[in-house]
Amino acid sequence: MAGMNMQQMMKQARKMQEQLAVAQENLAQTTVDASAGGGMVKVKVNGGMQLESITIDPDAVDPEDVEMLQDMIVAAVNEGIRQVTELANKQMGAITGGLNIPGMPF
Repeated sequence: MAGMNMQQMMKQARKMQEQLAVAQENLAQTTVDASAGGGMVKVKVNGGMQLESITIDPDAVDPEDVEMLQDMIVAAVNEGIRQVTELANKQMGAITGGLNIPGMPF
């Protein structure tokens, strides 16, 4: 009987591992759009947490206030990363049932 339970657990672990691999592949192909400053700075961040693009509205470029533009860029990038992290947590959590699996980045 104990052998059956162990076999069942191993089968479930393999299935979860396959599901996680598929979810990671899907996440890697996902991009999120985020913005700051009322849309004056827009970014795209991929599922690998890499910044793909930044679009800056020309009206946001004020040589007298470079710090504001810098703050908007940081805010937009951080929002993009937050969205990717949230998406990853949802996808992985649906598979793992909320278990914290060592070695998983999210």
